[in-house]
Amino acid sequence: MKRSILLTALALAGIVFWNHLSASDKENLEWVSFDEGIVEARNNNKKLLVDVYTNWCGWCKKMDENTYSDPAVGAYLRKHYVVVKLNAESEKSLRYNDVRYTEREFAGAFGISGFPSTIFLESNGEPITIFPGYADATMFQNVISFIAEDHYLRMEFDEYLSAKK
Repeated sequence: MKRSILLTALALAGIVFWNHLSASDKENLEWVSFDEGIVEARNNNKKLLVDVYTNWCGWCKKMDENTYSDPAVGAYLRKHYVVVKLNAESEKSLRYNDVRYTEREFAGAFGISGFPSTIFLESNGEPITIFPGYADATMFQNVISFIAEDHYLRMEFDEYLSAKK
């Protein structure tokens, strides 16, 4: 009797643990390649967020750990953006406006010299802006909503922040 109770308890604990893992996996962002992202953004009428990083960049790792992993940031990005990771030192090829670039060349063409940097593009690939540097989850939530909700077309970012208070 004790053995069957123990086995039942272990089975239930396993189910709860498995369901928890499945739920948290769904919260992770699905980063895609630039070429996939530009097509997906166009097809789904979403803006494109390009996280430009390097492997050695400590602030890039911190952005992944603290900002992109934040549940509110992740949920907002999944709803409003297609997200792309782009290694600014990679020779991997991508296509932008019918021109082939390496990821390194693409970052250079956008004037990226500090990391992390976040490029925002319209669903048709037109540049919106570049957000340089690290941002914590709270600040980044403001940045991504400012752009996704087209506030940038009507006001400056500091006006947007003041209006939110």
